[in-house]
Amino acid sequence: MTQIATGQSVPAFTAPSTAGDVDSRMLRGQPFVLYFYPKDNTPGCTTESQDFRDLYPQFQALGCAVFGISRDSLKSHEGFIEKQSLPFPLISDPDEALCTLFDVMKLKNMYGKQVRGVDRSTFLFDKDGVLVREWRGVRVPDHALEVLQAVQNLAA
Repeated sequence: MTQIATGQSVPAFTAPSTAGDVDSRMLRGQPFVLYFYPKDNTPGCTTESQDFRDLYPQFQALGCAVFGISRDSLKSHEGFIEKQSLPFPLISDPDEALCTLFDVMKLKNMYGKQVRGVDRSTFLFDKDGVLVREWRGVRVPDHALEVLQAVQNLAA
């Protein structure tokens, strides 16, 4: 499968989220962020989600939607949202369809073993659904702020 690249339109998808099904066609008309993370309630993923939560009013002010995506179940996502007071939906991708579509599954070293997991990645699309920026192999500190700055530049 071809990896999505800057300048391409968002691939067609429908996926379950904590706010109902998300259809990529419904996202057009506003900029939107899709951030992929490995697992609910783990330290890095919690910090990343809290950072997007804390900056969410600024994303909203720019008309930008934010969606977190992981392989966790909707039930896990609902608990994570409640525990962390996340104001945006989380998309459940247990069959890795979106992870595959966005090519975020990678082999990682965990405690000396090779495991297949989500490579923390973020994708910013403009109001026409065109990918304008991507971040792969994301390091959590200041990442959400960097994404917000890219949305601000897009709006300028």
